[in-house]
Amino acid sequence: MSTVPQLSVCMPVYHADRYVREATESILNQTFTDFEFIIIDDGSTDDSHQILEELARRDSRIRLVSRPNTGYTIALNEALALARAPYLARMDADDISMLNRFEKQIAFLRANPDCIVVGSRILTIDPFGSPLYEPRHKLVHDAIEAELLAGVGWAIVHPASMMLREQVIAIGGYRVEMEPSEDLDLFLRLSERGKIANLPDVLLHYRQHAKSVNHTRYEEQNRATRKIVAEAYARRGVRLPDNWTLPKRETLPMQKEIDMWAWVALKNGNVSAARRHAMSLVRMAPFSLSSWRLMYCALRGY
Repeated sequence: MSTVPQLSVCMPVYHADRYVREATESILNQTFTDFEFIIIDDGSTDDSHQILEELARRDSRIRLVSRPNTGYTIALNEALALARAPYLARMDADDISMLNRFEKQIAFLRANPDCIVVGSRILTIDPFGSPLYEPRHKLVHDAIEAELLAGVGWAIVHPASMMLREQVIAIGGYRVEMEPSEDLDLFLRLSERGKIANLPDVLLHYRQHAKSVNHTRYEEQNRATRKIVAEAYARRGVRLPDNWTLPKRETLPMQKEIDMWAWVALKNGNVSAARRHAMSLVRMAPFSLSSWRLMYCALRGY
């Protein structure tokens, strides 16, 4: 590996001991190997730190920083300040990167010098890794930017993204005040400096669970999104239309979300995951007939 790596991978970690080993190993086992892996342990009090220390002893590419909790966006900017490589990849501690992710994304950026951000399509998975669905993300700049300007931060999935570090630094990195929609803000500002794209390949398994921002910070995210989009319109010299509204997002109550995960797992033959979801539902709603119907089907296996 060269003295200065070609790629810096940035991953904040906070209370992720359930998933962080699998997430970290999916990076360490990449087919593209010339990278540094900057992990910011943001004050975790679970077993995340012990797991990361063990992995760091095994692989010198890990640069582990542990300190008191400051929050997600501050941790991202701290990792960005430590990064040395021309390419910058994001990763979250509860997701799984496909082993050829970096190889494909770097090849694309090298072949398309006008592109400064590339993401990919993804597969959503439940807390136990059971497949849920594969969203059909737009692939080219104009379509992606149109979605971003509509407030769809999902247009490029943040932990599936790779960027040119110099471009991220040039715009000042992440804006803390835009959390928890800091990724939408970052991608809109970057889209003013170069092309953005998604690869058609599924290069990340994106985990959904009860602690996801979509569940825990829904209203806060909506407020930040409106401000971000209004500013993006202003930078483009266009007034935000009076009838502009936030995109509709269907965020199910947690009980219905778990119910959906369970039936999808059962349909896919993942009986173990279905049973675990059914147990959660019975604990949440012990007097619900649908909870016990699910449990019966999960125990039966179909």
